[in-house]
Amino acid sequence: MSTTTTSIKLDTEIKDRVQALASARRRTPHWIMRDAIEQYVAREEKREQLRQDALIAWADYQATGLHVTAAEADAWLAKLETGEDAEAPACHT
Repeated sequence: MSTTTTSIKLDTEIKDRVQALASARRRTPHWIMRDAIEQYVAREEKREQLRQDALIAWADYQATGLHVTAAEADAWLAKLETGEDAEAPACHT
């Protein structure tokens, strides 16, 4: 994996907080910031994928009208929660 150098400007308060945390964790401030960025990017990628999936599902619903009701979904999830091997409810219009 190749790396590049990037600089960011931090206000004094956040820089001091990063340095204090790095010291407490026995890590470098660089490690703390890199770890924070990696976690943020991974979380936001998942959030964006969820958003894209929701947009696709909404478009599909608008095109077909197929759906399950909240009650049907709740009943199915309740069965799964108890360990029952239940089939997902069938979509309908």
